Amino acid sequence: MKYISAILIVLMLQACAYFGEDEDDTVNWTADRLYAEARGALDSGRYAEAVELYQKLESRYPFGTHAQQALLDLAYAHYKDSEPDAAIAACERFIKLYPQNLRVDYAYYLKGLANFNRGKGITSRLIPRDQAQRDPSSAMRAFQDFSELVKRFPESEYVADSEQRMRYLRNNLAQNEVYVANYYMRRGAFVAAVNRARFVVENYPRTPSVPDALMILAKAYRVLEMDDLSADALRVLKLNYPDHPGVSKVEAVEVR
Repeated sequence: MKYISAILIVLMLQACAYFGEDEDDTVNWTADRLYAEARGALDSGRYAEAVELYQKLESRYPFGTHAQQALLDLAYAHYKDSEPDAAIAACERFIKLYPQNLRVDYAYYLKGLANFNRGKGITSRLIPRDQAQRDPSSAMRAFQDFSELVKRFPESEYVADSEQRMRYLRNNLAQNEVYVANYYMRRGAFVAAVNRARFVVENYPRTPSVPDALMILAKAYRVLEMDDLSADALRVLKLNYPDHPGVSKVEAVEVR
């Protein structure tokens, strides 16, 4: 009986080996070939394949001549393969390991792009949604990433695009605050609405959302019977945005 059991075990192991996964064809590849194949996959848009090959290169030749560029390419492959968390992790690893690398500015930029485009998959392309209504946490992280790039590498070729994206993000973040403030107004949470609107005026002073924030401040203060503050907000609104429709809306608000 013992012999039969042993034979069965051997046969099972052989069957597993026979029907198991195919042998890795890359086992005997040199670092140069791995990098070339990975780069070819990346350039051809086969991002999942590129990720797999770059990961093999990194694990087999962690200190080779291609190590630094391969890690940066891996981050880009993750980014193009819609894996923002993996892309950000690879960028952060590159920044930590190679802070003096001539392309470290690109790692900061790519990290910002991954946060900037987080969640913008096929669903959002087919069903467009107001960007101001998105979760602002990724936008804030992207703004910080681009800001750090601009501060650390003012001569970088990525500064101009980063600054443009920062302006876009500031506008969206301000608009998001106004969106939430309006929600609080509809709910009758006037103090919360004031806090959101005031944050816009104080922190995003040159964005298109400022007049709407001033209107909310004037309306909320008026309902709260804080007439002096309401008058101040309305005065600033009239002075800077005299044609804004919020002026007449504030004046039409009935105090409880």
